[in-house]
Amino acid sequence: MSNTAQLKWRCRSGVKELEVLLIAYLEQDYPQASLVEQQCFAQLVELPTPLLYDYFLGKAVAPSVAMQNLISKLQVRKNH
Repeated sequence: MSNTAQLKWRCRSGVKELEVLLIAYLEQDYPQASLVEQQCFAQLVELPTPLLYDYFLGKAVAPSVAMQNLISKLQVRKNH
């Protein structure tokens, strides 16, 4: 299984809106993203769904600036 296929599998969270957002990023932005952003995305999709939701809703702050930047980028994508 390729790295992208593995990441797509990990995007499955059980929450359709979150899955759509993560898969759209994976397909459209991930290939051109910096290595740091790609690593953050890989870490992000490994997190439990409740924690991801807290990050996206602003109830919790991501553990690194790079991850918080990626979350912000995903939030902008959601709003467009």
